[in-house]
Amino acid sequence: MIFFQVILPVLLIFLSGYILQRVYKLDLKPISTLAIYVLSTALVFRTFYKTPLDLQLFYIVIISMLLTIGLIVITQITAKCFKYDKQQESAMMLSTAFMNSGNYGTPIILFAYGEAGFNYAVQIMVFHAIIMGVFGVYFASRGKGGAKDAIKMVLKQPSNHAVIVAILFQQFQIVIPESYYQAIDLVAQAAIPVVMLILGMQLANVSAKGLEWKGLSIASVIRLIASPVLAYLICLLFPIDPLLQKVLVILAAMPSAATTAMYAIQFNARPQFVSSSVLITTVMSVGTLTFLLHLLQ
Repeated sequence: MIFFQVILPVLLIFLSGYILQRVYKLDLKPISTLAIYVLSTALVFRTFYKTPLDLQLFYIVIISMLLTIGLIVITQITAKCFKYDKQQESAMMLSTAFMNSGNYGTPIILFAYGEAGFNYAVQIMVFHAIIMGVFGVYFASRGKGGAKDAIKMVLKQPSNHAVIVAILFQQFQIVIPESYYQAIDLVAQAAIPVVMLILGMQLANVSAKGLEWKGLSIASVIRLIASPVLAYLICLLFPIDPLLQKVLVILAAMPSAATTAMYAIQFNARPQFVSSSVLITTVMSVGTLTFLLHLLQ
């Protein structure tokens, strides 16, 4: 059964991080910094160093952009229908347009489709991080130098630099000595379990008091249902690998990205709503992802 083979092992790791945080109340910032600046950077470098540039990567970029634009449009139309003000619209945007393809999506793909699917997932994760660094910061910081902050955020992400360096190494056929590559690989292998634990720890810090059920219901429908449907329709426009299509659709069905909650806190874009959306969509995704994985078998 897919739930026990794919979803449950991932949830148990999240639960470990959740319990750890509830008991010890650790400072998440240094752990997150380690994951972003060292572990994830090594994972991204290893992936792009090993993966040749081809049309599939081009399709990943195009499909990811079209999906983001589509979700932004859907959310803006929804916000207008419900007469949300700019702050409410921004909070809704952070909850719907950006998915947790990193510390939730990549492990699900690894358990479901193995190394081949995982390599696609890491490539998608990197591009999603760039999109979130630009559009996510912009919507969170509306009227506060959003574009400038977004550019700074992108430039600060070491994984983006790792992509460039890895591609240059590959294109110029620069071979990394085996012992050095093993060191990079060792660090890269730690990335996924650590970021999974971090998500569990982040969820432990989310308060479930005073939830705005109407807004959260709308955000959940867009994030967990409309997003994968839109991704599937966009994928039909391109001659992509069937495995890549499945990975793109499943990642599109991931819950709200935990990173957006940090953006909301930083720029005071209704952080309680965004954090609640991360929690609610993560819980609900257990059912929606199980169903979707069955559907795509």
